[in-house]
Amino acid sequence: MKQALCLIALMGPLLTGCDQQMADQPRYDPLEKSDQFSDGMSARTPVPGTVARDADLAATPQEIPTPVTLAMLQRGRERFEIFCAPCHGRAGDGRGVVVRHGFPAPPSYHQDALRQASDRHFYDVITNGYGAMYSYAARVPPADRWAIVAYIRTLQYARTVPAAALPAELRGKLHAEASP
Repeated sequence: MKQALCLIALMGPLLTGCDQQMADQPRYDPLEKSDQFSDGMSARTPVPGTVARDADLAATPQEIPTPVTLAMLQRGRERFEIFCAPCHGRAGDGRGVVVRHGFPAPPSYHQDALRQASDRHFYDVITNGYGAMYSYAARVPPADRWAIVAYIRTLQYARTVPAAALPAELRGKLHAEASP
């Protein structure tokens, strides 16, 4: 028992000294200069190929992975109007409010190339950004990205729906508006 007490008494100063040295180390704010590295920076860039701890490593499907429901389309519309409409416009025609303030116009979802693009293309653009558009991966969760894709497809279909596919009431209204 005496030996254990002696050992603890001898180890105590060693452990407190270690803690004191660790507490007095220099601290750097992000992107602050430092003489520690040859580039003068205090932080290191991640090693190429580094994967974020919370990254989703599941394969991304080519098509919307869940059934498209009214609730999903409503969620997609809500998210679209928050994140996409300021640039792409509420109709997806590339005439959003930021374009009227001098920013470059994004592409219209109604052009042939984007009508023929895969669902995955839109999902990837939302996730990674494209051209002047930055990534929305941190702002829009994957389920909402797919909901936005479904809503974009709805906007595209609404522009090209065949008149024969409309209910009789809407067809009559359409013909009345088209007739002078």
